Amino acid sequence: MQSGRNHDCMSLKTPSPIFNHPILETLKKCKSLSTLKQIHAQMITTGLVFHTFPISCILRLCSRFSLTYALGIFSQVPNQSIFLYNTLISSICNYNHHVHIVMALYTRILYQPHIRPNSYTFPSLFKVFCSHPWFRHGQALHTHVLKFLGSNYDPFVQASLINYYSKCGKLGYCRYLFDQIRQPDLAMWNTMLSAYSRSGAGDANFINGFGSVEDADLSLEVLNLFRKMQCSLVKPNEVTFVALIGACADLGALSEGIWAHVYLSKHKLGLNRFLVTALVDMYAKCGSLSMAFELFDEFPQKDELCYNAMISGFATHGHGHRALDLFKRMGLEGLSPDDVTLAVTISACSHVGLVKEGCSLFESMEKDHKITPKLEHYSCLVDLLGRAGLLKEAEERIQNMPMKPNAFLWRSLLGAARLHGDLVLGEVALEHLIELEPETSGNYVLMSNMYARIGKWEDVNRVRRLMKQKGIDKLPGCSLIEIHGVVHEFFTRDKRHPRSVEIYLKMEEMNEKLQAYGYTPSTHEVLFDIEEEEKEDALSYHSERLAIAIGLIALQLTVPIRIIKNLRVCSDCHVSTKLISKIYGREIIVRDRNRFHHFRNGTCSCLDYW
Repeated sequence: MQSGRNHDCMSLKTPSPIFNHPILETLKKCKSLSTLKQIHAQMITTGLVFHTFPISCILRLCSRFSLTYALGIFSQVPNQSIFLYNTLISSICNYNHHVHIVMALYTRILYQPHIRPNSYTFPSLFKVFCSHPWFRHGQALHTHVLKFLGSNYDPFVQASLINYYSKCGKLGYCRYLFDQIRQPDLAMWNTMLSAYSRSGAGDANFINGFGSVEDADLSLEVLNLFRKMQCSLVKPNEVTFVALIGACADLGALSEGIWAHVYLSKHKLGLNRFLVTALVDMYAKCGSLSMAFELFDEFPQKDELCYNAMISGFATHGHGHRALDLFKRMGLEGLSPDDVTLAVTISACSHVGLVKEGCSLFESMEKDHKITPKLEHYSCLVDLLGRAGLLKEAEERIQNMPMKPNAFLWRSLLGAARLHGDLVLGEVALEHLIELEPETSGNYVLMSNMYARIGKWEDVNRVRRLMKQKGIDKLPGCSLIEIHGVVHEFFTRDKRHPRSVEIYLKMEEMNEKLQAYGYTPSTHEVLFDIEEEEKEDALSYHSERLAIAIGLIALQLTVPIRIIKNLRVCSDCHVSTKLISKIYGREIIVRDRNRFHHFRNGTCSCLDYW
């Protein structure tokens, strides 16, 4: 065997690399730095270090154990090739994420006249630039892609660019790049679908409720993009369905979610923990808690994420005791709760007023679970105390926090102050919210509702003038209902629907029957100082009422009417929906921005605690 050793020029031998050398087979089984050093010594004595491929193998493995040792080996390589640079950069990105070192290596490439970055260089670099505070370097790197590769770069670089821009929240750039591809492969479709899905969801929705109208738009685009993917004849895989099912969850699109579940079973795509977690979350967010728990309970490989999804489902449906039982079961199965687990469990306590249990969980975080409470946990705790009317305790928690309170926390306190009529505390919370979120209309509306409830119309007008001065419009109420696989959208007094005439006739019928039952509209939260008759009219055509009307018209008696609303259900709609469920003998499931309300036979699952 020729060693290739040449002490004068010390150049690497590229012809006929020894891919199956016994030393390389030993290297594959290496599990410690000391063993790797012994193998490295054997490579030196046998001359393997003068071949490019063996050096790439040891660099790749060495980066896992000791970056210093890997850089030492690399520094001894004469005539370093772009292949070895790419190998080292990729290894560092996979195991260490030392961005400064990666950038230094890339800078060395640029200053060497005999090598140029290629298609294998950039994906690893974009991977490390996907995290803050390195976002800004990625755009400069994009110009290097155009400089060194031109406009016709390969799919791996395209995928890394799309992934980078999605992590930066620049979905417009992502879609532009994606649309330039004539025939996207499966990886490219998945990258784009995941970009939309990731931007519209996450742990925040587990903790803070459901997504916004903007999130719904992104989720709709996932469904549209998936349909285009089907037309392209590219077959979806498990990654595709994680994104698709997540979009169905955000939209409350139960029939599409069931279709996805059936597709997975029919095409024998294995239900791994990521898919099961997505399905559990989807069924829970679509109002089918029993199906969510059945799937969860039957899956043998549950992890923390799966438990988080199920506990969150119990929380938003108002099953605090079941959430606590599941939290205990998690510990019995040897799984340790993470920060999300504790947040959603405290939130579950908040939804049903389990103050003692929720506070106990919060106090146990550092003591029993070695988890330092974050803003999310303090927000859940303040919400728990505030809903229960313990406003002084909630305010004290905020004042004694080790970090600066965020907008969600102050909004929880404002909501509690509105619920319990504490004007002074509400004004304090609003003052902080205006400082943190001066353009968020919901903060002003909460305060206006508080003033309107006690008839302080001058203060209502003052808040409205403040909104006008700042150019802030009230976020319109919007409700979605799925009928036979089609999602219908309604706003207050909406007349765009093709069956609008039928809907408004049904609305008149509903109002007549409500009055016959003795229903009196609760007008105290209508924001205008107008006549009572006008207030009642304003309440009668809220978006969820229109959605209920089309549900009564189009859905069979045995099918629940499932509605998603972007705002909190107002007290008047809550009362009227309870009565409508009794009058028409229908189950009505409403998902507002915070939780689920299951209306049956004149009652609601929240027991009027929401």
